[in-house]
Amino acid sequence: MTKKRKKIQLKTSKSNASVYKFINQIEDGQLRKDCKILLNLFKETTKLTPKMWGSSIIGFGEYTYYRANGDEGQFMATGFSPRKSGPTLYIMPGYSDYSSLMEKLGPHKLGKSCLYLKSLENIDLKIIEKLIKLGLTDLKKNHETNY
Repeated sequence: MTKKRKKIQLKTSKSNASVYKFINQIEDGQLRKDCKILLNLFKETTKLTPKMWGSSIIGFGEYTYYRANGDEGQFMATGFSPRKSGPTLYIMPGYSDYSSLMEKLGPHKLGKSCLYLKSLENIDLKIIEKLIKLGLTDLKKNHETNY
């Protein structure tokens, strides 16, 4: 017997808000500069159009996920957000398989799918590019994707 799927709408959903207006309104000058660099890096790496997710996340691509209870939802495939503590990057499959790259990245902290940076200073942007590409490739292995 297969479980019936129920589509759910997350609080953090895609909108038509302007990514560029959002970034230009960031008060902290260094964070705004870092986000402009990240925006260009994500756009060049993914070849996707950035979209606002919720009020503060810039996402690229989408994937469908399924919860054990049968819920089905859509979320961004990758992206970033300016936080007070610095930029947070999202690689949806997580970072557990990328330890050799993480060692070369520069100063950071990790969550399950979150990479927390204080700034882009001392961060190897080529490593971020590789993480984005690997994350999107790995996401496609286990999820329906739209990118």
